[in-house]
Amino acid sequence: MKDLWGVLVRQRDYRLMLGAGLISLTGDWLLRTGLAFQVYVLTGSTLASGGLLLASFLPAVVLGSLAGVFVDRWDQRTTMLVTNVLNVVVLLPLLAVHGASTIWIVYAVVLAQSCLQQFFTPAEQSLVPVLVSSEQLVTANALNSQIRDLARLIGAALGGLFAAIGGLTMLAIGDAVTFLIAVALVAAMRYRRTHPNQAEETTSDETAGGAIRRLKTEWTEGLRLCVAGPAIRLLFAFSLVTGVGEGIMSTLFAPFVSAEIGGDGKVYGLIVSSQAIGGIVGGLIAAAIGSRWPAATLWGLGAFAFGLIDVALFLYPLVSDSTLPAFVFMIVVGLPGALSLAGMMTVFQHLTADGTRGRIFGAIGAAESVAVLVGITSAGFLGDTVGIIPVLVVQGLGYVVGGLVVFSRRRGLLPQRAVAPPLPA
Repeated sequence: MKDLWGVLVRQRDYRLMLGAGLISLTGDWLLRTGLAFQVYVLTGSTLASGGLLLASFLPAVVLGSLAGVFVDRWDQRTTMLVTNVLNVVVLLPLLAVHGASTIWIVYAVVLAQSCLQQFFTPAEQSLVPVLVSSEQLVTANALNSQIRDLARLIGAALGGLFAAIGGLTMLAIGDAVTFLIAVALVAAMRYRRTHPNQAEETTSDETAGGAIRRLKTEWTEGLRLCVAGPAIRLLFAFSLVTGVGEGIMSTLFAPFVSAEIGGDGKVYGLIVSSQAIGGIVGGLIAAAIGSRWPAATLWGLGAFAFGLIDVALFLYPLVSDSTLPAFVFMIVVGLPGALSLAGMMTVFQHLTADGTRGRIFGAIGAAESVAVLVGITSAGFLGDTVGIIPVLVVQGLGYVVGGLVVFSRRRGLLPQRAVAPPLPA
C-alpha cells in the first residue's frame, strides 16, 4: 500500500491525469452503451447496430500508427487537452438526430471520436513514464487499468439510464460534460514537455514536400522500431496473438453463455459486469503489490494464469450446467489480467524512449486492431464448424503459451534497452 499511497498522494500531475482519464472514460462508456441501445430503437436493425462497431474500429486500423507520429512531435498534455475539446465539438451533431433518416450522423460522430482517440491514447500512455518514477511505473499502470474497469462499470449503467431518460440529447450532453471536466483537470497539470526531437524539427526543409517526406520517414521508422529488437518483437507478437483472442472472445462469449451454460440476456449482462468488478479489485491489488515484482515477471505469470482461468471457464460446462462457476471465474480472472496488463505496459514503457513511444504504441495498436478483426471473422466461421468451446479454449491457450514465452525470456526484457531512433545527421 506504500507504493499506492506514494503514487496517488505525492504525484500531483499523475493524480490529475488519472482523474481526467476516469471521468473521460466514464463518458465514453456512457455514450457507447447508450448509442448501441438508441440506434437499435431508432432503426430496429441489428445491421445498423453493427455499423457502430465498424465505425469505432476503422480509425484504429487506418490511423493508429500514423497518429503516433504526431503524438511524438507534440506535447502530450496539449494533445490531451485539444482532443478532449474537439470531442465536445464533434458531439454537437448528435442533437440533430431524431430518426432513422439521420442515423448517419451517429456513425460520423463515432468515427470522429474514434479518430481523436488515436491521438489521445498514445499521448496518455507516453505521459505516464515522465510523471512517475521508474519504480512506480507498475503501480501507475495498474491504476490506469483499474480506472478503465471502474469507468466501464459506471459509464455502462449511466448510458442505459441516460438513453431511457433523454435519448441521444441526454447522452451527448452527459458525455460532453465529462470531457469538459477532463479538460479542467489536465489543464491544471504543471508538466510541460521539452521535445527530444526539437533540433530535428527546426530544419530548413519546411516545404510541403519536405514535410511529407519527414512524415513518411518518421512513420516508417515507427513501424521498423516495432521489430527493432527481440524484446519489442516479443511484445508485438504477444499483442497480435492476444488481439486475435480478444476478437474470438467478443464474438463467441454471448453464444457460449446462451448455448453452453443456458443463460439468458440478464445472466449474460451480469457475467460481463462481474468481469469489470474483478478487474477493479485486481487492479487495486496489482497497484498495491505490483512494484515488488519485476514487470516482465508480472506480465508473463499474469498472462499464464489468465489463460488457465479462461480455459477452465470454457471447459467447465462439460461437467456442470450451473452458471455460478462462470461468475466466479470472471471475477477471479481480474487479478492476473490486471497484473499482466500492468506488467506488459511497464515493459513497453521501459523498452521505448520518449519521442518514439507514441508511434510505436500507435503501430502496435493498429496491428492489434487488425488482429481483433481477424479474430472476429474467424470466430464467426469456426464457431459453427468446429464448435464454440474448442475455439474459445484455443483463445485461452494463446494466453497460456504467450505467458510462458514471456516468462522464459523475462531476463531479456531489461529497462535499459529502450528503443530510440538514430540521431539526426
